Amino acid sequence: MVEGQSWTTRRGSNPRLEDHQVVEIPSTPTADVRTTVRSILSPNVQTAAIILSWYLSNIGVLLLNKYLLSIYGYRYPIFLTLLHMLSCAAYSFLAINYLHLAPLQQIVSRRQLLKIFSLSVIFCFSVVCGNTSLRYLPVSFNQAIGATTPFFTAIFAFIITCKKESAEVYCALLPVVFGIVIASNSEPLFHLFGFLICVGSTAGRALKSVIQGLILTSDSEKMNSMNLLLYMAPMAAVILVPFTVYLEGNVVGVTVQKAREDWFIVFLLVGNATVAYLVNLTNFLVTKHTSALTLQVLGNAKAAVAAVVSVLIFRNPVTVMGMAGFGVTVMGVGLYSEAKKRSKGTAH
Repeated sequence: MVEGQSWTTRRGSNPRLEDHQVVEIPSTPTADVRTTVRSILSPNVQTAAIILSWYLSNIGVLLLNKYLLSIYGYRYPIFLTLLHMLSCAAYSFLAINYLHLAPLQQIVSRRQLLKIFSLSVIFCFSVVCGNTSLRYLPVSFNQAIGATTPFFTAIFAFIITCKKESAEVYCALLPVVFGIVIASNSEPLFHLFGFLICVGSTAGRALKSVIQGLILTSDSEKMNSMNLLLYMAPMAAVILVPFTVYLEGNVVGVTVQKAREDWFIVFLLVGNATVAYLVNLTNFLVTKHTSALTLQVLGNAKAAVAAVVSVLIFRNPVTVMGMAGFGVTVMGVGLYSEAKKRSKGTAH
């Protein structure tokens, strides 16, 4: 159809229209225009929705863990982590095999299986320590400690791979450590055991990222995070079963009894385990639709947002020095990211 086309009515063809009346026919957008509009709006809206989901799931699982372990009084962090792993295994199977969110990748050798198992052990240690720390520390302080992950990553990368960073990168890590020292000295609810196991969780998370990059580097062994979670989660669950039985006793019987008395705990546990999987799913989707660097930047902001939200919800006391220390740590992480980016650009 030609743009701006008009039809002149014939005499007598429609008695309701007068002679020589012109009916304007609006032009229809071409297929190219419609496709362009869709390509501009849809990916942006989709990416924004994924990022929002990533924020909500990350902050949500922290708040739910804190509520369950500290306020509700469900003091079984190992069993809670076991539920997380079972949830991740089940949902990953459905997402890959039925929803096809990622192509299924097979384990190709016993050597690769042992590598994934070693990652599962570190993964278990990190998650159990992180959940346990929430029994003793407020979420805001937990996130302040978690923001020091780049510091431990740089240390483990140097020890394990002998990888040296530029002086600018190492200098950027100084405010990361200095800020957490200030925050620790000023934290009204400081708990030594909680602090130590939270540091252990942060170090475990950094160690996992270094080892994951080291042992799954060949083309035949590379896996995306969805498939890695599919294999790691059931292994981690098997590892956690004996620790749950030995350290937390008849936790299954206690949970069943609590469910009979208060059905709300079933909702809390199922919701908590589901959100724990969504953290991993949205982490994969954000990386897929943006980049690993974008995920790192979003992670820096997430710590600050989670801290503010937790203070508003749980009303835990904060001090000006504690907030300043957290701010220094987050600023240091931002400087570290920029220094790493410049260092990579110079190397290329």
